[in-house]
Amino acid sequence: MSVASLRRAARESVSGLPREFWWLWTSSLINRIGAFVATFLALYLTVERGYSASYAGLVAALHGLGGVVSSIGAGVMTDRLGRRPTLMIAQVSTALSVALLGFMTDPMAIAAVAFLVGMASNASRPAVQAMMADIVKPEDRVRAFSLNYWAINLGFAISSAAAGFIAEYSYLAGFLGEAALTLACAVLVFVKVAETRPVRDTSAGAKAEPEVGLGTVLRDRRFMGVVGLSFLIALIFMQAHVGLPVAMGEAGFSAADFGLAIAVNGVLIVVLQIPVTRFIEHRDPRKLLIISAVVAGYGFGLTAFAGSIAVYALTVCVWTLAEIVNAPTQTGLVVRLSPVHGRGRYQGMYTLSWSAAALVAPLMSGFVIDRLGADWLWGVCAVLGTGAALGYWLLMRSLPEEEWEGEREALVPSPSPPVASNPVASKEVSA
Repeated sequence: MSVASLRRAARESVSGLPREFWWLWTSSLINRIGAFVATFLALYLTVERGYSASYAGLVAALHGLGGVVSSIGAGVMTDRLGRRPTLMIAQVSTALSVALLGFMTDPMAIAAVAFLVGMASNASRPAVQAMMADIVKPEDRVRAFSLNYWAINLGFAISSAAAGFIAEYSYLAGFLGEAALTLACAVLVFVKVAETRPVRDTSAGAKAEPEVGLGTVLRDRRFMGVVGLSFLIALIFMQAHVGLPVAMGEAGFSAADFGLAIAVNGVLIVVLQIPVTRFIEHRDPRKLLIISAVVAGYGFGLTAFAGSIAVYALTVCVWTLAEIVNAPTQTGLVVRLSPVHGRGRYQGMYTLSWSAAALVAPLMSGFVIDRLGADWLWGVCAVLGTGAALGYWLLMRSLPEEEWEGEREALVPSPSPPVASNPVASKEVSA
């Protein structure tokens, strides 16, 4: 491909998205650059503090439990209070709780504050996803989510490599650094991002719009099926942050070694996310979800054969390809299935699948590694990937073909600038 073609592809990938999206994109990038706790919590507890893998799994599970508690509440807040206030409350609370965690030494205190960190950090997700869905045209949403995912992983690649060496010097510096950057994100949202929650049309003669409650979400069998499969996929990918660091630590590798291996994940996503999204945009989402589930499961399964940093990095390459395909495809599907005035609640339920996985995954990995060994954990991942692929096949088989025709249309980037889907989205945001 020529340089001119690459430039044209890059320009088409980023053009036509509203200014508000790019401020949210910048916030995601800054926030992820400061990520430390989620990546190095297991190593901090087992290597620095000397606790067992089971205790590290318990603390990580409490971190996940906090996310479970906040997922639904944050979704409701996103619809009722608004996207912007919910996001700011979540980010300020995250900054304070992360800083506090760095000073905790008592095992009970560490566990309690980890729960608060999980609750605060997870509360921002429904708001961010709903806000992006509000301000971006339907046909541009998968592209927008892909770009945001790209920013998250660019930050992750930077933070993983840097944080490993920061941990060699001082774990406390990592905690305080994450708190400072998260607080900076809150300031950025406050200054640059306006509220985007759609306003209901209450004028005379307007069509009455049905109320969307949590019961509505739970009765939506199709959507809840997607949530359940997302939980299985999340269980697999969570092992990159809970099972993998513990297994590498027990095998004699350092925090810096793990940082270099896991940084491959972020680097590959930075390099491949946009071109791969352009490649899959005309492909059948049903096949993409099935294939990505299998590749994710067996990518982690290959970790059983790793004995050097190079082989660990190779296994990371395999499951990262699955992540690159699965993330924009599944996120686009979730947004498509969510009603406009219930986006917060639907996104909250979808976020719950990842929060629940963050609760279960560390317990699962700690138990399996302590009782059976790490190789068994990677075998379980392969089984989960196979089960998720079968689940996607069964769910997709029951959906009407026209649903997927529309989904394929949503995967095609629009060549023209987007028109705001609600009055707020068209406003220019002043400094």
